Amino acid sequence: MNDYPNRPLIGVGVVVFKADRVLLIRRGKPPRQGQWALPGGRQRLGERVAEAARREVAEEAGIEIEVGALIDVVDSITRDATGAVEYHYTLVDLLAEWQAGEARAGHDAAAVAWADPADLAPYGLWQETERVIALALQRRNNR
Repeated sequence: MNDYPNRPLIGVGVVVFKADRVLLIRRGKPPRQGQWALPGGRQRLGERVAEAARREVAEEAGIEIEVGALIDVVDSITRDATGAVEYHYTLVDLLAEWQAGEARAGHDAAAVAWADPADLAPYGLWQETERVIALALQRRNNR
């Protein structure tokens, strides 16, 4: 389903750590279908950002998290072949820690992985995703 929005939509991305690993999901639906990314998705009307983060991680990876600090806000804009904006998300990226559950692909995710943040190259992540993970790791280590 193409959105072709008339305004940006709010999305939540979650940098979830479990020990020294970061959670990645392989997207099962557009945009970026088939690509590895942070878990997350659209914020619902009346839902707080932290609630959206917990819900999306539970839906996509089946785990419970403790939501922490804001990492960054990123624009994700995808244009179609004619140059029209097909997707425009303002992504609010949050830091989180794994609390319970075994990660498994669910809802919009085709696969999940606990990745080494120092070796993300095999996942072919969007440059902004790698940057946000690095910021989250820095913030986590400076607590």
